[in-house]
Amino acid sequence: MTPAALADLVRTSAVQVLSARGLDHGVLPDPVTIERPRNPEHGDYATNLALQVAKKVGLAPRELAQAIADVLVAADEVAAAEVAGPGFLNLRLAADAQGALVRQVLAAGDAYGRGDGLAGRRVNLEFVSANPTGPIHLGGTRWAAVGDALGRLLAAQGAEVAREYYINDAGAQIDRFARSLIAAAKGEPTPEDGYAGAYISDIAAEILRKEPSALSLPEEERQATFRRLGVDLMLDEIKRTLHEFGTDFDVWFSESSLHDGGAVEAVVEELKSAGTLYPAENAWWLRSTDYGDDKDRVVLKSDGRPAYIAADIAYLRDKLERDFDLCIYMLGADHHGYIARLKAAAAALGHDPDEVEVLIGQMVNLVSGGKPVRMSKRAGTVVTLEDLVEAVGVDAARYELSRYSVDSVVDIDLDLLRKHSNENPVYYVQYAHARLASLQRNAAELGLRASADADLSLLTHPREGDLIRTIGEFPTVLRKAAELREPHRVARYLESLASAYHKFYDVARVLPQGDEEATPLTHARLALCEAARQVLANGLSLLGVSAPERM
Repeated sequence: MTPAALADLVRTSAVQVLSARGLDHGVLPDPVTIERPRNPEHGDYATNLALQVAKKVGLAPRELAQAIADVLVAADEVAAAEVAGPGFLNLRLAADAQGALVRQVLAAGDAYGRGDGLAGRRVNLEFVSANPTGPIHLGGTRWAAVGDALGRLLAAQGAEVAREYYINDAGAQIDRFARSLIAAAKGEPTPEDGYAGAYISDIAAEILRKEPSALSLPEEERQATFRRLGVDLMLDEIKRTLHEFGTDFDVWFSESSLHDGGAVEAVVEELKSAGTLYPAENAWWLRSTDYGDDKDRVVLKSDGRPAYIAADIAYLRDKLERDFDLCIYMLGADHHGYIARLKAAAAALGHDPDEVEVLIGQMVNLVSGGKPVRMSKRAGTVVTLEDLVEAVGVDAARYELSRYSVDSVVDIDLDLLRKHSNENPVYYVQYAHARLASLQRNAAELGLRASADADLSLLTHPREGDLIRTIGEFPTVLRKAAELREPHRVARYLESLASAYHKFYDVARVLPQGDEEATPLTHARLALCEAARQVLANGLSLLGVSAPERM
């Protein structure tokens, strides 16, 4: 029995109690909160439902808790229900009900943990979106890991997710990029405001290979050629590194297309007509304070050129016209002001501001030997995605970047991630999976296999119960991780599951030894181990991390 199923049973019992007394059961929360007690001696699960609603229905909390307990103990799934303290209700499941969860996992397989809470939602998830002027740096790498994991989580809850990369290929930074490439092609020093690094020389050489006469073109044409080819080559490199990192996008959206196709001009005229833009100081301003922003924003500058927010509004308009009902932006720490302005833009376009969500990610630092790591082989002083992968591998990089809340600054200890020990979180979780896979191979050599037909009511050891209850938490963890946009909850859960398995394995022998015969308990424990392996695999998959069979 999953915690969610138990919560439904508790609520149904409470409805029965209140209805029998002619009291309003509409005050009951849905879902009911079910938690695991810190002290296992208090039971398998606990609920504070009676404390939550007793006053609303005019009953003493302990009286209400006892009445609910009396109904619950009549259910086959509940072995005991005891009132504690001011009105907490401690519950202990029947062995059959607890073991049934193992059967449920084996039946569901790869689908175990998935839900339909976001079914029917169309989500545009924009992340990374680094300027095509250099390799993906550490901040972008964090979004590549977290954003991809979030996309998987949202899809696992039934949402239709489009992963999108916004190519910032318009503006001054692209002109500086082109000038840097031209300087490198000429063998000249990097312009003062330009981009440095070995990758600039590599791209410049490739441009000359494609267009040998590029340097002899007239200045304006030369700039346009290096700009066009440079962006294309840099994007090819970005796509390659992201793909090798396990992150792919459904849409690569060009900012230039908004300007060239007239979308920016069109949305400005639309907002003028709607009265949400007003003229002042020879410029046009968005009335963003009307929608919760801390100040109005310039959309058209005094020289008539669009400000950057103009393209942002046009881009949002394009997303909304593609019928996305939720647009999630994953932005860097220096973009905090975008939260209010993008919501204001949605409102100005006649949409609910809640159709826009902005997640802000903090900085990532590398540490080795207790000291910061700053230098990159190809990008000057910027540490790139490829640098991190070269140092620790894709799995360790993705897992480590995903296991922290994006609100926190992350210090990645390269030395720790290279260790093959329990100190290394990704190794700890992957090793648990490999150990379980090895167990199944050893069982197969003995002619045994995990089966849902085993007598799972035999799983009564406290460590077995702890492992089963941890497995049962997985669907709730996934649901909350998707709802709160927090993939790190999955990583932390996997570590707790690995811990529960290792503790179980230390005290409970699974396979027969020597001339021993397999017993019903052997089959039950083998099924439990396969359920644990399945959940570890499912969780790692949602983080885009492999579940190795051998280590």
